Amino acid sequence: MQVRYVVTGLAVVIGLAGCQRTSYDYSSNSNAGPGYTPPLQAQPVPSVQSGALPPPGGSSQFPTAPTATPPGSANVAAGAPTTALDVTKESMVGNWRVSNGGANCDMFLTLTNLGSGSRGGTRGCTGDLTAMGSWEVSGKMVQFKNRQGDTIGRVYKTSDASYDGTTNNGQPLSLSR
Repeated sequence: MQVRYVVTGLAVVIGLAGCQRTSYDYSSNSNAGPGYTPPLQAQPVPSVQSGALPPPGGSSQFPTAPTATPPGSANVAAGAPTTALDVTKESMVGNWRVSNGGANCDMFLTLTNLGSGSRGGTRGCTGDLTAMGSWEVSGKMVQFKNRQGDTIGRVYKTSDASYDGTTNNGQPLSLSR
C-alpha cells in the first residue's frame, strides 16, 4: 500500500517539474546574454500608387460570367437508349475500371457535392477523362464533367456492374467493377 503512495507522489513531483519556467527574459538589454535576439530594423516601404480600376467585364484575370445556357448542355445526347437500365447515384459511388478508346484507367466517384453534381476523378486516363472533376445522374444517363462543368462523356447502365457510352469526341467509354 505504501508503494502506491510513493508512486503517486513521484508522478506528482515529475508532473510539477515540467511546469517550471524555462523561457528567457528578453526584456533585459544585455547584449551578451544567451538567447538574446536584437530587435529588427525597420525596412523601407515603397510608395503607394493610386488610379482607377478597369471597368467590370473588361480585361481581367477572371473568366467571363456564364451564359444563360447551363454548362455542359452542348453536345449532350438527346436521351438514353431504350435498352438502358435505371441508375441511382448511390449505385455509382466507388471505384470503377474504365476502358476508353482501347486504354484502361481508374475512375473514382463520391457523393461529395461539387457544383450541380458530385466530385469524381480519374487516375491513369488519357484524353478528355483526364480533366474529369464531377459527375451526375440525369435520368438513365450518367454524365461526366470537366472542372468547368462541361460534359465530357456519358454512359448508360447495360448490366448490374457495367456501363457503356461515349466521350464527346466519339471515343467508346465503358465502366465496370
